[in-house]
Amino acid sequence: MPELPEVETTRRGILPHLKSNVILECKVHQPRLRWPIPRDLPKQLKGQQVQDVERRGKYLLIRFKHGTLIAHLGMSGRFYLADTSTSCEKHTHFEATLDSGKSLRFVDPRRFGALLWTDEPPESYPLIQSLGPEPLSSEFDGDYLFEASRKRTKAVKLFIMDSKIVVGVGNIYANEALYRAGIRPERTAGRISRQRYLLLAKHIQSILCEAIEQGGTTLKDFYNGSNQPGYFKQSLAVYGRGGLPCLECGRRLKEIRLGQRQTVFCGHCQS
Repeated sequence: MPELPEVETTRRGILPHLKSNVILECKVHQPRLRWPIPRDLPKQLKGQQVQDVERRGKYLLIRFKHGTLIAHLGMSGRFYLADTSTSCEKHTHFEATLDSGKSLRFVDPRRFGALLWTDEPPESYPLIQSLGPEPLSSEFDGDYLFEASRKRTKAVKLFIMDSKIVVGVGNIYANEALYRAGIRPERTAGRISRQRYLLLAKHIQSILCEAIEQGGTTLKDFYNGSNQPGYFKQSLAVYGRGGLPCLECGRRLKEIRLGQRQTVFCGHCQS
């Protein structure tokens, strides 16, 4: 599933092609996604100028003067830009023709993504209003994590993956950040010290920044707005490496399930 770096990479990729451009026409080829694409979406967007493309957590916010298109990539969704003369890829659900001669298209083979519309401030939209702080914002640091974790009995990995605590720290980057911080993923969140949370927060931020700079992590379905894969996979130290040697100590990495998600760690380097 695309996580924060992949969504931010997509935002950066499509922003220069969308901002200040006018949508001439929209087509909904297949409305069935996680929630049906609104029937009146083409009417809402036709003739409108894109004001900006922002991100909140894993949601893309394509802003117009009269409202916002809220997009979620789901498991396999992606936006890409193409010349209007080229045919759509298989599983294309939506396309918008721009006055630049380009076409913005949304492809989602597994149909867990979403394209939604709101004419209210997106911050008040039900899917967004309960989200925690952005991990790369000034609102997020180790002190915040420490205070939020008090009396929490869930595993620390599940704690930092909770979007109400902090947005965008998905499974891949939670594994990697905990490894760098030397914290076992199954440890109880409420029993970790402030000092260790200060270190963990810094590693969450650094690993997300590194992944964004490398265009995200392509494991199977993710391609950015230019239809190119991300390259952070080559930098993964633990995720997907269960049973292989730890890059630090050489001992075999352990693999368990936490919250039904693959969790890999080093029993020697993480405590």
